[in-house]
Amino acid sequence: MRSLLLEAGRLITPQEAERRVLILENPSMRGTSLITQSMYSGLQLVDPGETTSTHRHATSAIRFVIESAQGYTAVDGVRTRMHPGDLVLTPSWTYHDHGNPGDSPVVWLDGLDVPIVNMLGTSFAESYPSEFQPVKRPEGDAEVAFNFSYARSREALNRLYRDEPLHECHGIKMQYANPATGYPMPTIGAFLQLLPAGFRGGRYRSTDAAVYCVAEGSGSSNIGGVDFEWRKNDVFVAPSWCPVSHQGHGEAVLFSFSDRPVQKVLGLWREEIIRN
Repeated sequence: MRSLLLEAGRLITPQEAERRVLILENPSMRGTSLITQSMYSGLQLVDPGETTSTHRHATSAIRFVIESAQGYTAVDGVRTRMHPGDLVLTPSWTYHDHGNPGDSPVVWLDGLDVPIVNMLGTSFAESYPSEFQPVKRPEGDAEVAFNFSYARSREALNRLYRDEPLHECHGIKMQYANPATGYPMPTIGAFLQLLPAGFRGGRYRSTDAAVYCVAEGSGSSNIGGVDFEWRKNDVFVAPSWCPVSHQGHGEAVLFSFSDRPVQKVLGLWREEIIRN
């Protein structure tokens, strides 16, 4: 996917595309531009020296950073540097733009609630009055507001591994949380899990289809009875209510996101550990 994304970067500018994104379309849902029934996802590229103009939209977005040396995102006047493994949020109807003053590509995995917003007929978007919004507050404000740095998240996983027992299916799994709401977005839940060396997870299923990105290491997942090998930066999906189990080849870390907050609010979410 990376080679295709870099090829796209040579063929079209971010200004021509508004945002240059290689859409990850689920092969079982051809023609929809969706990765699950309720989530849109893609790989976004910002090449060295590029910027994207400021805009906002009703859809909420998460960005899981895959590679970045000096890339940044600005949200409502606050700019934050993006590092590999960071989770950067763009809440609904917040002005945002991106840039890359460095000399290597910046790539992240986008996750947006496009199908949910479209289904409700509430999709709006608008550009900022000028090309870029002004930076109004220090960069450090972003760590509290909308950037979950990978360094802090990884240390939290390490603490849990030292202090808590392993879950039979998930290993050590934590949920990114907004202290006010419990989830980073009203429509999108995000998670980070550690698979210790030698861990073989049991089979599990839930009603929220989950999009995974490998943050560290390599391993395999059995999804619906089929084994899939993965390594760092790969993306894969566990469909709704489909049995899945994970194991790492050595220590591994998986990031994932889904529509779990919506399902929980509606009283529809359920999960099951499969022991037979």
